[in-house]
Amino acid sequence: MRYDPIDPGFFTANRKRFAALLPAGSLAVFHSNDEFPRNGDQNFPFRQQSDLFYLSGIDQEETILLLAPGHPDTDFREILFVKETSEQIAIWEGQKLTKEKASGASGIKTVHWTKEFDFFLKDLMMWAAKVYLNSNEYPKYFNPVPYKDLRFANELSERFPAHDYERSAPLMMDLRKNKSETEIALIRKAGEITGKAFSRVLKTLKPGMPEYHIQAEIEYEFTINGGTGHAYKPIIASGPNACVLHYVDNDNICNDGDLLLMDFGVEYANYAADITRTIPVNGKFTKRQRECYEAVLRVHDKAIQLLVPGTSIDAFNKDVNKMMEAEMTGLGLFSRKDVKNQDPKKPLYMKYFMHGTSHPLGLDVHDVGSKYDPLEPGMVLTCEPGLYIREENIGIRIENDILVTKEEPVNLTEQIPVGVEEIEGMMRNG
Repeated sequence: MRYDPIDPGFFTANRKRFAALLPAGSLAVFHSNDEFPRNGDQNFPFRQQSDLFYLSGIDQEETILLLAPGHPDTDFREILFVKETSEQIAIWEGQKLTKEKASGASGIKTVHWTKEFDFFLKDLMMWAAKVYLNSNEYPKYFNPVPYKDLRFANELSERFPAHDYERSAPLMMDLRKNKSETEIALIRKAGEITGKAFSRVLKTLKPGMPEYHIQAEIEYEFTINGGTGHAYKPIIASGPNACVLHYVDNDNICNDGDLLLMDFGVEYANYAADITRTIPVNGKFTKRQRECYEAVLRVHDKAIQLLVPGTSIDAFNKDVNKMMEAEMTGLGLFSRKDVKNQDPKKPLYMKYFMHGTSHPLGLDVHDVGSKYDPLEPGMVLTCEPGLYIREENIGIRIENDILVTKEEPVNLTEQIPVGVEEIEGMMRNG
């Protein structure tokens, strides 16, 4: 484990909050993610299922959590199942969690081997009136391969067809959307590591470098600071590539005179940072690049102040679109007359700014939460206006991670350079 241990009291509190949402006689089941084979004897890197980690803190494959808060036997109210280790596994893969270590990390007293799961499941199913099953309900999530929680739901409904089944996802969204102090500290830590990586890029970027060299500099800083890797595929996009929203090839040359757009963030203790910075490859913005950059920065700074309780991401996006429209007019991309006569279903700004400005952030880089629900204190969201002028090879996005509070919004990544003079100065001084 690369990250510092998390207080098990955090996971215990999460389980208590979840249990409080369940009606009497309820059983809830959570499975870890699958391991995915890469080839004959290699798997892709394992990443824990976010809900299971939120409730248990266990970062290991073949883990199952059973919660039955009202069960008459207190040992059955929280049961954690972990993969049984062996001498052969220890030789080939390294040590797995013992029952004692799993209990210490999670705060769960009753721990069994995963192979014993079915025995306890049958007993608990005879007691349970309602069964809460977990699923990934993120609107843009599409997986052609049924994941473990989904396979289990299908199997269970066939074995026990007369039970009353419910969804855990809405309850988990309600819990996870507002971040605790522990989570905010982990997101801050992820932001700090990401900031170190950006500072490294400012000191090393030179014309003629491949984009993947920049990615390597970022990954070096992530690794030596305890990050488990990228929270998502990094975008290292120079010149015209900066106008491709999800460009991830990162294999072109950073040319003198071009802008370099970098959208990246480390994953630390399974929590994500997500920032974007746009810098001149040669260390100096041209006049046109600077006026476009400062237009986006003005909107970014104003937009942060709109992330307050009561608004919604949907309403926020519409407000930012209006601000970007005004800046585009000032940049000469179209006139006020053009705006007045535009088709409201096809607004002119969409040619140059075609994505949303915010999404929830947490255990997942696109975390749980609805863009239509009112914002609440404790939510963490991105703020990321952009401008993409393909005919000028100008692609600019500026993104920070923002905490909603009862007072002013808090920029959790404010230490990462963003001003023109600061960026140029750091690049000049190397």
